[in-house]
Amino acid sequence: VKAPPTPDRLAFLSHRMRDIFPDLKAASRSWLGFRPSMPDSRPVISESRVGRQIIYAFGHGHIGLTLAPMTASLVAALVQSTAPEVPLTDYRVNRF
Repeated sequence: VKAPPTPDRLAFLSHRMRDIFPDLKAASRSWLGFRPSMPDSRPVISESRVGRQIIYAFGHGHIGLTLAPMTASLVAALVQSTAPEVPLTDYRVNRF
């Protein structure tokens, strides 16, 4: 998580994009950032300490899109006050 961004990765991705889209113009500027991830690599899927009307679902790192359907199901269970498909103890915001 603390590693600096690597320009080599940006160069690789830019090259691949031009392979797929040959008419794509070179970017005038670039930026690299970090994926939102938690220290223990688990996302936060939890009600807020402030109240049940606030629900957190973040910190999925590089697999956020992959986990989106399951996260949506878990958030829906929290909103509807039904039992989630998996226990959420390991994903609570207050685990830190």
